[in-house]
Order: sequence, then structure tokens, then C-alpha cells
Amino acid sequence: MTIEGFDYKEFANMMSNQAGELIPPNFNDMQRNYVVKTLSNFTMLAGEAIENDESLGFNADQAVFVTQIIAEWAFHKSIDLVHSGILPEHWDSIMQKIAFTIFEVAKQAIKKNIPQDQILQLVEHHVNKNYKDTIAQLEQRGIITHDISERASNQSNIDDMAKQAAESEASIQQEQQTEQAPQQAQQTQQAQQNVPRAAMPTAGNDKTRKLMSVALVLRLLNEEKASLILKKFSPEEGALIQSYMKSNNLEAGLDISYTLKCIENMKQFLPSKKKPSQEYVLRTMNKIFDEHPMEDIEKLFKSERPFLKRFISKAYEGDYYPIPVKVATIVAQYIKDSV
Repeated sequence: MTIEGFDYKEFANMMSNQAGELIPPNFNDMQRNYVVKTLSNFTMLAGEAIENDESLGFNADQAVFVTQIIAEWAFHKSIDLVHSGILPEHWDSIMQKIAFTIFEVAKQAIKKNIPQDQILQLVEHHVNKNYKDTIAQLEQRGIITHDISERASNQSNIDDMAKQAAESEASIQQEQQTEQAPQQAQQTQQAQQNVPRAAMPTAGNDKTRKLMSVALVLRLLNEEKASLILKKFSPEEGALIQSYMKSNNLEAGLDISYTLKCIENMKQFLPSKKKPSQEYVLRTMNKIFDEHPMEDIEKLFKSERPFLKRFISKAYEGDYYPIPVKVATIVAQYIKDSV
């Protein structure tokens, strides 16, 4: 069966070419090739599976939507694995689980007519949960150390890109508003009139290209995260970004080399991350205890080490068991994602 308007081979080639331009510049040839090859392979496999499965009945837009989700998450999570410290021999098995999860979640959601923004939230939840669960399993089997497990679990290239985009724009917003206020008002009016849903915008000046780059990152996030980042922009800029997020083939309207340069320049504007505190961990645990029975939490740690069980027991009593805060933060997040 051929889906009219859907050429998965051409789409896979386009996505892999663009990925090559966005890979971090400090990656060596092996790492670069892995990211591109992984994205290309999973995109091709997903596209072929959709085209050959007549029971799905997908149209071209639905086929592109699912395939693009897989391509973009394959890009981000393969970069996370390169940064993780996990040996390359384990990367494929992790990525295969993630790709299969995305395909099944998106496929079933579309068949149930779930809105696309909710599908993106579902996919993000299951990708993050699957990624962390798989890393935790590697640690339990003794394949990786606890330090590597902690480092790998905290990797999130997609969140880093979104933060870079938002903080960079916020830091230069006042200067741009002073210099370009009349021009910006005119551009906003034109964009709102001329950029319909599913239309592909054209990158014009630097301001437009930067906002399109932000949109490219934000549309992969769930609605809550995207809304928080959009609040950092002026109402006019937010309207432009949202219109770009609704456009098909946004990547084709961007100069990927320029986008990469923008993202790299954004890093200097990122605020330093605050270290989690014992109070923060206890607040997180208290919220978990309020929402879930203690029995469900204890089941998760039935076979775990005694100090982790002790940490949970003390937190339930309102006290902090003296383990490293970083470890406690990871444990709390694992419980939150699992119960």
C-alpha cells in the first residue's frame, strides 16, 4: 500500500541530513555517525511499517507526524546516550526500546483520535520513563556503575535546547524591542495574517529565524512545558512562535547551519542550575505520599538495597535519611515516574 503524499525514504534522508548539521560540534566521527545512522534507520523502519500496514489507514499527515516524532526523539536520545558515559555496545538496545515505545504509543493514540498535543505529552512521558527504567536495569545488572546511571538519567538534550532558546531570547528581548518596535509590530500583524495552520513559514530576518528555531524545539515538548517557556517572550513573539509551531515541514524553512549557530550562542545566557536540597527532596516525597499508598511505593523497592528502603521510611516520617542529595533526588524522581 502506498500513502499518497508520503515518501518515507525521502523524509528519512531529509531528517538525517538536517541532523548532521545539528549534532554538537564536540562529537567525534563515531558519535556523529551513530546519531545520524540511528535517526535514519528508525525513521526508515517506522515509515515502511506505516506504509505497509493497511490496518492503520493513516493519511499522509498522520504518517509524517508519527515518523517525525520518532526521528526527532531518536536524535535527542542518541545524543543523551553519547553524553551518558554508557558504553556504545549498549546504545542500540536502549534506542530500540525507545523507538518501539514511541511507535506503539503514537499509533494507538492516533487510532483513538487523541489530539496531537496530548499525543506529544504521552510520547514524552513514555520516552522518559522507558529511558530511565532501562538505565536503572543496566545498573541493577551491574553493567554500569551508579555514577554513570545517575549521569545518564539526568541527560535531556531536548530540554537543554528549549532552555537555551528561551533564555537567549529573553536576554536580548529588551534591546530588540527598543531598536525594532515599529518593524516588529508590522511583522507580527503580517505573520498573523499570512501564516495559516499547516503552512510553511519562510525565514526572513534574524528575529524571524530565531523565533522559528524556538518553535522547532518547543513543538516537541508537552503543552505545559511549552507554555512555561512561551511566557518568557513578549505576547507578540509568543503569537509568532505559536503560529510557527503549527506549520508543517518547519525544518525546510530554516537554514539549519544558522539554527545550530543560534542554539550554540544561547548557552552563554543559561542560568546556573541550583543544587537540589534536602528540603526539596522531602517536599517531593511528601507530595508522592499524598497521592499514592505507601504499599505501592514499598513494592517498587522490595528487592532494593536496605539504605534505599530506609530513606523512604524516614521520608514518610518527615525526616531525611543521610544519603547524597543527588541520589535522593533521583530516587524521588524514579518513584514519581513509576507509581
